[in-house]
Amino acid sequence: MRLFKKRPYISLQKTQGQNGPQVPDGMFEKCPNCQKPIYVKALGKARRCPNCQYTFRISAQERLTITVDPKSFKEWDTEVTTLNPLDFPDYENKIAKIQIKTGLREAVMTGEARISGHDTAIGIMDSNFIMGSMGQAVGEKITRLFEKAAEKELPVVLFTASGGARMQEGIFSLMQMAKTSSAIKRFSDKGLFYLTILTDPTTGGVTASFAMEGDIILAEPGALVGFAGKRVIEQTIKASLPDDFQLAETVMKNGFIDQIVEREKLKPVIASLIDMHSCSIGKEGGQHE
Repeated sequence: MRLFKKRPYISLQKTQGQNGPQVPDGMFEKCPNCQKPIYVKALGKARRCPNCQYTFRISAQERLTITVDPKSFKEWDTEVTTLNPLDFPDYENKIAKIQIKTGLREAVMTGEARISGHDTAIGIMDSNFIMGSMGQAVGEKITRLFEKAAEKELPVVLFTASGGARMQEGIFSLMQMAKTSSAIKRFSDKGLFYLTILTDPTTGGVTASFAMEGDIILAEPGALVGFAGKRVIEQTIKASLPDDFQLAETVMKNGFIDQIVEREKLKPVIASLIDMHSCSIGKEGGQHE
């Protein structure tokens, strides 16, 4: 009869040194916003808190899965790797460890894919890779993304997630702001479409360059979007800032974001915008039919 006895949902078996029931690892996550425990499966593919609707940060691989058509992604420039131009102590070891942990070569993944049947050049930043910081390799990959998209006359969709410039590369990191912006200008001069989606967080030199240069700029709900950090600004101006300062909703009210779109609705919105701007493909000087 024990074969038909219902097993408990949470194991009540005690192990040595433990006094209470044990929950299997990875079954629950704590929401960073409302601090409530959430059953992982309740988050769904969109990874949204069912209590406060906070949108969890996701990896580049997860983003790719929910954005592009199945088996359509072809990665570009996997050979572009990080250097250590300033001989920063233990930098190479740190990069090697994070590469193993995330399965990424750098903080951005670039390539070509189809989104609802539309051929698209796509870039996805991952905050799990040294907080998505922008160094030489990130700047080079994003520059090549726009150059290859221009050659193939493809629209560019770029998901941003970054803490800003990578301090271990100093001025070489800051130079990527001008480098990527120049590539975007050449891309734009061909009349091609660039769509940016700001995710949590998008800050620092990334915000001050390619993140805010899209023809249309979307954002996920509650994403942190800004340049300097809130505490730095408060210390500079000697005044307190509101709790919603630098949230995507506030940034949109001030005219820097075109629309906030929930994660599960992003793919059809992206496809619609690409379709809407498809008349610009191959038109010189940004002229549209």
